[in-house]
Amino acid sequence: MTEALFRSDAYTSSCHSVIVAIHENAVELEQTVFYPVGGGQPGDRGTLTLEDGRVLEVIDTKRHDNGGILHILSAAPPTDAEGSSVEASLDWDRRYRLMRVHTCLHLLCSIIPEDVTGGSIRDDGTGRLDFNIPEPRLDKETLTDRLNGLVAGNHPVVPRWITDEELSAQPELVRTMSVKPPTGTGKVRLLSIEGVDLQPCGGTHVRATGEIGSVRITKIEKKGKQNRRVNIALDS
Repeated sequence: MTEALFRSDAYTSSCHSVIVAIHENAVELEQTVFYPVGGGQPGDRGTLTLEDGRVLEVIDTKRHDNGGILHILSAAPPTDAEGSSVEASLDWDRRYRLMRVHTCLHLLCSIIPEDVTGGSIRDDGTGRLDFNIPEPRLDKETLTDRLNGLVAGNHPVVPRWITDEELSAQPELVRTMSVKPPTGTGKVRLLSIEGVDLQPCGGTHVRATGEIGSVRITKIEKKGKQNRRVNIALDS
C-alpha cells in the first residue's frame, strides 16, 4: 500500500520515493504526494524523475484495487524502472487551484443546507455542486456575496479524524446522497472549516479560506425534477 503523504500535508509538492511496481503504463510508488482521483477531485499530474535524469510524465493518478496508488504515465515506463529511486513532483499550480476550488465547494455546501447529489472540480478553476432542491429558490448574487464573506473571514481549515462508530452516531455529518465516506479501516477523515462546516472528506484543501480568493456563482441550472446545479469559478 502506498504511503499517501498528501493526507498529512497537502502542501508537500515533491518527495523522494521508489518505484515498487509497474502496471503497463502506470507505476506504484513506495510513498507519494500525488492525490488519486476521488470525491469529485481530479487525480494529480506532474513528473517522476529517475536518478539518471530520465523524466516520466504523470498524466493522471488513480487508486489500485490492491490499495496502492497508480501514477498513470504518458508512455510506458522503462523496463528497468522497477526498484529505481525517483523524485516525484506535482504540477503544483494545478493542484493548488484544485485545492482552492475544493475548499470553496465546502463553503458553498455550508450555505445551502440541502443534500448534495453530485459534484465536480475542474482544472480551470471552476467546480459545481448539485443539490436536492425541488424549487428554484437560489439567487446567484446572494450566494456569491455569502461565499466571499466566508472567504474573507479567513477561517482555518483543519483535517480531523473520527472512528467509524462516531460517524455512525452522527449521520448528519454526511451531506452527499450518492457517495458515502469509506469506512471499515476504523477511522474516517473529516474536514473542519472552523465555525463554518464539518463533513467527511479525503481531498486536499487550503489551510484557511482566505487562500481561495475572490469567487463567484456563474450559473444555477435545473438538472432533473429535484436537482439544482450551482456552478462556481475562482476570479483568478
